[in-house]
Amino acid sequence: MKSHAEWEKKFTDAYNAYSDALFRFCFFRVFDREKAKEFVQDTFTRGWDYVRRGNNIKNIRAFLYTTARNIIIDEARKRNRMKTEPIENYENVLCENPKQTLNAEIEIACDELKKLDEPYREAVTMRFIDGFSPKEIAAFLGETENVVSVRIHRGVAKLRALLHRTFTP
Repeated sequence: MKSHAEWEKKFTDAYNAYSDALFRFCFFRVFDREKAKEFVQDTFTRGWDYVRRGNNIKNIRAFLYTTARNIIIDEARKRNRMKTEPIENYENVLCENPKQTLNAEIEIACDELKKLDEPYREAVTMRFIDGFSPKEIAAFLGETENVVSVRIHRGVAKLRALLHRTFTP
């Protein structure tokens, strides 16, 4: 068992290493910056409380992602199903600034990503936004690597079709 000072350093190092990635992990599941920040804070708080109670964490990265995922699930249950906002028609959005155009396109992609069924959305998000390998995703979700690879492939195909319909006049 590690001392309080050792765990404090380990958590500080983990925060520095994983907080941004955990934020993206949360954000691309709830699509709300403030909620995502809150969830990251709650993740580290719960982890610290867990250690303070005398428990040991073998893989802090996996522990933090699992905790964040559970917080998101708890929040969704509290809301009795997350509701998405209707998609606006961005087809006629006129932006003189390329950065505004890119931001509008990213927002559209996020809206389309929300339309994917949860298993596909989670696999695609973990692969392309969080940067996990299919093997890491499989271990995290408790699935086989093959199942995860199929979900990623099908999720990307469905997302591509949704985006094609959105961007094709």
